[in-house]
Amino acid sequence: MLKKPRRKESPKPTSATDPIALELFRHLLVSIAEEMGILLRRTAFSANIKERRDYSCAVYDSAGDTVAMGDHMPVHLGAMPLSVRHAIDACQPGPGDIVILNDPFRGGTHLPDITAVAAVFVPGVATPAFYVANRAHHADVGGMSPGSMPLAREIYQEGIRIPPIKLVRKGVVDEPLLDLLLANVRTPEERRGDLTAQLRSLQRGADRLLELVASQGLPAVQTQMVELQAYAERRMRHALTALPVGRYEFADQLDEDGISPEPLPIRVAITIRSGQAHVDFTGTAPQTTGSVNANYAIAVSATMYVFRCLIPGDVPYNAGLLRPITIHAPSGSLVNALPPAAMAAGNVETSQRITDVLLGALAQAAPDRIPAASSGTMNNLSFGGTDPRTGRPFAYYETIAGGMGAGPVNPGWSAIHTHMTNSWNTPIEAFEHQYPLRVTAYRRRIGSGGRGKQRGGEGLIRELEFLTDAEVTVLSDRRVRGPYGLAGGSAGAVGRNTLNARGIPAKTRFAVGIGDRLRIETPGGGGWGCPSAIMEGPPGS
Repeated sequence: MLKKPRRKESPKPTSATDPIALELFRHLLVSIAEEMGILLRRTAFSANIKERRDYSCAVYDSAGDTVAMGDHMPVHLGAMPLSVRHAIDACQPGPGDIVILNDPFRGGTHLPDITAVAAVFVPGVATPAFYVANRAHHADVGGMSPGSMPLAREIYQEGIRIPPIKLVRKGVVDEPLLDLLLANVRTPEERRGDLTAQLRSLQRGADRLLELVASQGLPAVQTQMVELQAYAERRMRHALTALPVGRYEFADQLDEDGISPEPLPIRVAITIRSGQAHVDFTGTAPQTTGSVNANYAIAVSATMYVFRCLIPGDVPYNAGLLRPITIHAPSGSLVNALPPAAMAAGNVETSQRITDVLLGALAQAAPDRIPAASSGTMNNLSFGGTDPRTGRPFAYYETIAGGMGAGPVNPGWSAIHTHMTNSWNTPIEAFEHQYPLRVTAYRRRIGSGGRGKQRGGEGLIRELEFLTDAEVTVLSDRRVRGPYGLAGGSAGAVGRNTLNARGIPAKTRFAVGIGDRLRIETPGGGGWGCPSAIMEGPPGS
């Protein structure tokens, strides 16, 4: 059973901290997480990490609480502390140890996301002074479909499930364990390369933290970490105090789960009072047969992201942000599913809808600050087969951008990843070089943004021609009900998927042959403001 994060009393500042020194220290910590990410990206093997940058890195204090994150994937970063906690509790990592896990019921999100955690020991100190962690989406971890994002009914069909376990012990890789993992995936060499990149990234983070301790001393570093978390907490409490006291409710839904056609509602009630917020997902649909189930870590991650967006300007993205916020996600619901629920799409699709309902509720408290709904789906595409050029297996995964929701001041941006994803695209040149496919269309979907005083951003059209036989899975949403508009703005256009010009379901698995063309048209963002007050000029760009 997934443990909920430990609540603890807010730390008391130990001294009157110089704000300039604190800001400099904050950037030092963030630079460590960013450098970890750069090393991970440059040494990885897969296009998903090297090109799409589907990874995240962060630094944690001695208790496993976040102190700094890279500018990476929001859905990863808010959920990773639970993985770190499970790694610590289950394995108690010592010097030179690295723990890996991907189990969604032990702090993971979905099986392709493998998290690696290492303790950082300062010489002469017996207990860990810090922890470093990264999470990377692996293009295949086994399971019933290439890319490991299948139309599954239970988690056992989705790939190899890894509880917290030491892959590295005292600096030595456990080769038999690694062999076991690689024997269960379709692209073992690529997986070995990506895992090795994750291990090297952690070492770089540990080295930089030790350099920081050598220059400033351990007590000073730990004091500044406490101060950063306390500062983030104060900023969040101030932002919540600025909102009107009250209870704000909103509901939206997923189209379906890929198995049954019924829509799946997600409901939230946010209570704001005395600089605190309580987020209650009571009324959300029960966990379902298909793979759109999310776990508690994902609910926490989306909540942390949305409330962070309430704070104007920049703020340290750390554990302090969540201290004024409590979260209730009913056990066994779509936002806190229990084993053996299938989870592949919960991390990517349900996380987006959780974000939509949270923003919809907060729009009632701050109508002049909250934008309309963005595309609300990551338009997940995975496929695999045998490359006729090499005779070797291949597997690929990508998410496809859509339109951003318009806001009170600006139109929505077009063709962009929004909210819980922050990935890039794989350049066409790299894509066609590495995989036996051809990109036949890749452009903005004109007219897909919702109308309003401010227009929603446009979605994308992406069409691929297969040059070999392959097995394909598509997990998408917002194909029935478009992203909502606000303040009288209209909804963005729904998405559409076609194979050889014939419509296919939003969530589906199928085989293709040479010459088949898959076309994905992603939703536009919702409009903001009454359409009668439409401003002159082009739609969001």
